[in-house]
Amino acid sequence: MTTRTRTHRLLFGAVAGALAFLATGCSDDADGKPADVSVTADKLCGGGVVTKDGAKALEVITGETRFAASGKYSTVADAAEELTRETMSSAYERGDICRIYPDAPVNELRIRWELDNIIREGPPHPQFTVLPMGEEAGAAHDKAYVTFACGQKDQPDSSPDYISAWAQATGRPTEPEDDVRPLKNAYATLAHSFALSLAKELDCEDNGGLKPGPSLVPAA
Repeated sequence: MTTRTRTHRLLFGAVAGALAFLATGCSDDADGKPADVSVTADKLCGGGVVTKDGAKALEVITGETRFAASGKYSTVADAAEELTRETMSSAYERGDICRIYPDAPVNELRIRWELDNIIREGPPHPQFTVLPMGEEAGAAHDKAYVTFACGQKDQPDSSPDYISAWAQATGRPTEPEDDVRPLKNAYATLAHSFALSLAKELDCEDNGGLKPGPSLVPAA
């Protein structure tokens, strides 16, 4: 086991308890699917995660303001516990935070995390518009990501962890023929909402360099 891996274990082991308060009373049915309960955006994924800007973004993406309640284990707290387990074996991992199901019959939205010990230059595909958020951010008509550096306040000389929050539609939604900027901005705003929540709860230095709101003007 490398020193880097042990650092991950210590970091996420220490914060998993701090994240536990996010887990609220959402429940699953016998098949593990979201309970048949309608909730507002601020109650999703454990509660207290989706910002007001994120809620507006969800309305742009789905046309809805109410959603199926997240499952009992579909929370930021559970994602942190998964991170704690998975980072024991690798410097790169990824997993789900939660799924968002609008009341309307549209595709679900998948919210997930990625962890890496290096920052990878440039967006993963030309379809992404690069945005000035955190270490790196990109937005497309059906997905967006925001990457931030999570340094440890008590170990200022240690290498930071690079954590990405992704918001993406399942399936392959058709790209609009008209202006796609509203959708790109909405996905970027939603990804920023989850990235900021993770950065705060992980107690990252300076909230991982993330501002309170998203920066949606494309990077030069």
